[in-house]
Amino acid sequence: MTILAFAGVLRAGSFNRKLLAVAVEALRGQADIDLLDLRDVPMPPYDGDIEANQGLPEGARKFKERIAAADGLLICSPEYNHSIPGTLKNVIDWASRPPGNPFKGKIALLMGASPGAYGAARGVLALRQVLTALGVFILPNTVQIARADQAFDEAGKLKDPKSTALVEKACAELVRVTGLMKG
Repeated sequence: MTILAFAGVLRAGSFNRKLLAVAVEALRGQADIDLLDLRDVPMPPYDGDIEANQGLPEGARKFKERIAAADGLLICSPEYNHSIPGTLKNVIDWASRPPGNPFKGKIALLMGASPGAYGAARGVLALRQVLTALGVFILPNTVQIARADQAFDEAGKLKDPKSTALVEKACAELVRVTGLMKG
């Protein structure tokens, strides 16, 4: 089983990159992890003229291939203005362009971290809406880390053992459900 794991943000010191690292560690030994940095699949803002004249950009093709090769998705995304980052929406839009929809039938676990009190809950809801439209089966339980500016230690680990346990439980559920759907 392969899980494509990525943060929906570009910033190197992002709380969501830290959360992703915690989740990837929880998945180790349970699944093969394809850890993706969105900077490795650069693409311009979606433009139908570019698509019509040049086809999909190389980054979009690579991203689409990695989604297609995965059995499940783990996405950690911040909340920008009560929604998802434009970068994340852009890569999803490019990857969903024909031919084929690599998202259809995938299982996804969504997580979010934010310095605010809601832990990116509204952003995760917005991401759920976008991915559901593409045929992704979203696990009902998500992980939100509120006050993320205080949640991680210097090593990038979550300070609260209950938060770590939530991440571990959610990751185990991703593996369980993905295995059921795959088999």
